[in-house]
Amino acid sequence: MTSEEIPVTSKAELNAELKALLIRAYENGIDVEGGFECRNGVEHPDWDVIVTEVQKNDHSE
Repeated sequence: MTSEEIPVTSKAELNAELKALLIRAYENGIDVEGGFECRNGVEHPDWDVIVTEVQKNDHSE
């Protein structure tokens, strides 16, 4: 973690960080849909992240 990073301590904060990351990637022309393997060495678990676009509803922000 760099000095600029804020620790994520709740699911709401995790959701906010993921949202910000996906928006930045999308705005920079990256196709964010699909699967992403997150391999993290022996000290942390590995994760598989699936991103799918969903249809907006009338209450979307």
